[in-house]
Amino acid sequence: MLIMKKTILIFLFAITVAGYGNAQTKTDSKMKLLIHVTTGPENPTKAALAFLVARTAMEEGHTVSLFLAGDAVQLIRDNVLDNLAGLGTGKLREHFDALVKGGAKFYLSGNSSKARGVTDTDIKGKPVEFALPNVLVHLLVDSDRSLTY
Repeated sequence: MLIMKKTILIFLFAITVAGYGNAQTKTDSKMKLLIHVTTGPENPTKAALAFLVARTAMEEGHTVSLFLAGDAVQLIRDNVLDNLAGLGTGKLREHFDALVKGGAKFYLSGNSSKARGVTDTDIKGKPVEFALPNVLVHLLVDSDRSLTY
């Protein structure tokens, strides 16, 4: 009985290691990622985390698009970009600037922006465009993976 338990444990360990190896192989290929952000300035750690993960993915060579909706549209305002910092997740402005420099695409929900007073003035000079829900759906369908924060 003891030998059978050890054999089962070894088998389970081997499956786990083999699965981990496959996961590593899959992430070696470049992917199109969609980061859907709905968390706004009310949760600075989570908001900055979304941008940090997007930045990390982009720096690893993946194509990244961010779609900001709900309260997250406020993250594009300069006063928020300049002052928001997450606990252990960094400064929003640094992540945003790195994403812009790396060619990440930004979309803002037009409906969420209108409801929160985010206007053309807030996005002037930024590679950001207002978009409707159909754009989010197209981005999602076209992406290899998506994350929501």
